[in-house]
Amino acid sequence: MPTALPIAYPLDDFYAQQGLVLPPIEAVEGKDVPEPYRSLLVHADDMTPTLEKFHGDKIHIRVMRRQQRDDFYFREVVLVVDADERPVEFGAIKMNLTLFSSAARKLILEEREPLGHILRDCAVAHASRPKAYLRVESDPLINEALKLTGKHTLYGRRNTHFDTQNRPLAEIVEILPPEPAKI
Repeated sequence: MPTALPIAYPLDDFYAQQGLVLPPIEAVEGKDVPEPYRSLLVHADDMTPTLEKFHGDKIHIRVMRRQQRDDFYFREVVLVVDADERPVEFGAIKMNLTLFSSAARKLILEEREPLGHILRDCAVAHASRPKAYLRVESDPLINEALKLTGKHTLYGRRNTHFDTQNRPLAEIVEILPPEPAKI
């Protein structure tokens, strides 16, 4: 039986590569995630369309770090609103490129569109299954990504996208900024 991945994976990998210590991260029950985070995180939908609906605008990515290891592509990103470049999510993702069509792989490697757009636009059949909901204390890296100062208690989730054969397409950590507000 395979061992469970840590709740901060693959974000923990990026921290380790930079010689950084992860900030305090703990798993919490979905019912304990406060609103509006609960509505944004505690579901089995893709985050990109959920955030676009909430913020009323399209979202694109800003890649902070990337790495390819064999057939796996890792990136640390910020999702930002098209209209004003406001950050609406910080996270890390590991994608198994062999499980995507050539068109989807090309879009992933172009690093412009969030995975949610690519899954939709390339009609990639998949299921989103959150593994854990997270309470995270912000640190300098998260603050930089989300344009924050000081300490913040943030919420996020550890999610996996599976293909129709139950193979993991992507492992994702998604962290939202404090008190996300509609524009």
